[in-house]
Amino acid sequence: MESVKTSAVIPGKKLARGFAKVLRLRALIGIAQVDGLNNADQNLKDEGNMDKTTINWTLDTNDEELQEKIATEALIAKLFASTSTVKAAYAQLQFAQSPYDSDGIQAADQVMVSELKQLSELKQCYLKKQFDPSPEIAILAAESKELQSVVKAYEITGKKLELQAQLKESEVMFLREKLEEAIRQNKLIAKKLSQSGQLSVLDNVHISGLNHSHFNTVLRHAIRSIRSFVRLIVDEMRSASWDIEAAVDAIEHDVVYWIEDHKCYAIESFVYKEMFDSFHFPNFSLPNESLPDKNKQQQWFFGRFNKLKSMKANVFLAEKPRSPFAKFCRVKYLKLVHSKMESSFFGNLSQRSILNAGGFPDTAFFASFAEMAKRVWLLHCLAFSFEPHASMFQVEKGCRFSDVYMESVNDEMFLHSDETVESEPHVAFTVVPGFRIGKTVIQCQVYLSQHQTKAKMFTCSKLR
Repeated sequence: MESVKTSAVIPGKKLARGFAKVLRLRALIGIAQVDGLNNADQNLKDEGNMDKTTINWTLDTNDEELQEKIATEALIAKLFASTSTVKAAYAQLQFAQSPYDSDGIQAADQVMVSELKQLSELKQCYLKKQFDPSPEIAILAAESKELQSVVKAYEITGKKLELQAQLKESEVMFLREKLEEAIRQNKLIAKKLSQSGQLSVLDNVHISGLNHSHFNTVLRHAIRSIRSFVRLIVDEMRSASWDIEAAVDAIEHDVVYWIEDHKCYAIESFVYKEMFDSFHFPNFSLPNESLPDKNKQQQWFFGRFNKLKSMKANVFLAEKPRSPFAKFCRVKYLKLVHSKMESSFFGNLSQRSILNAGGFPDTAFFASFAEMAKRVWLLHCLAFSFEPHASMFQVEKGCRFSDVYMESVNDEMFLHSDETVESEPHVAFTVVPGFRIGKTVIQCQVYLSQHQTKAKMFTCSKLR
């Protein structure tokens, strides 16, 4: 149904205008009578033979015309008042339908029927020239009635707007709850993807069908896991009130970062260096780790990869606490997480003590580390499943940037920088190492410096 549009006239001004109209009409009657008498006197003076009957007829005629005009205005005022009342009643009828209000609908219906009858009566009065005997009072009453109808229509419109606002607020709350639920679901899915270690894309792959895209998939899983662990370390540093700037400077000296958040790349670089140290050795430099014959190593590493890839790290460690992977986790944790760091984060060295005793800590921190270690271990197993096996490289600090061997973690800063860079960008440090698989190169990820120093020629080196 159409919504009713109410008049924009201000009620106070409209009432004042009504009073002014009545006063003007009364003044017109008085002026007409006075003018009539003055004109009559003047005519008596000018024309002494004019009789009194003619003067009285002129006065009566003028008075009747004016009275008819006033009565017509009163009729029009009643017409507008009834029309406004019908509009207000129609608005009330609409409002009472949703939510349904039977009493309100019935009341509005009665008002509309009554006013339509009134409009019909006004039409008959106009046709039969049956005017109100007191037009001045009728005009005031009609103006008052019209104002009351306008005010009522405004009130109904206000209630409708309030109701719509409440509905919108309810809708916003509902959508906010849906958004929060979606965020929770996304976090759960991301957590499952991060912790499950599932690499379904490699479930049905035979060793003869391995290619660089499979290796790149496992690498991306490892990168996500490492960055998740880096965020955990940074959060623990902040909770323990560490001087992060000093810690970052101890990892990478004399690097000016574009923004504060980029300092986490230095911590990430440190984690990669520790976790990928000795990656190029088949046994990862683990002590007392024996290997099969060289002609059987490719199949052996691929079998090790398939055995671990579908299991959670903590489950595998619980089942095989003396396995090579368990030994890898102990060695890497004790090297990566310094005793001072552990003591600062947790107030004790219980996790180191458990690891040194041959067990594994049941903490969220170690669980995150174990999942990260698993991804690195799987990548190492897959690297030696190729023939020749995949090799790793990094670039030295100060090397010129090469988009063949590198991709930048902060290249958007150079694209959006207002400063003119006269020299080519060069590497501040390697964040994620790169890999070669046959003739295929998987780019390493580097942080580009904004300092304009003399750049070195690009060279690659193994990460030891």
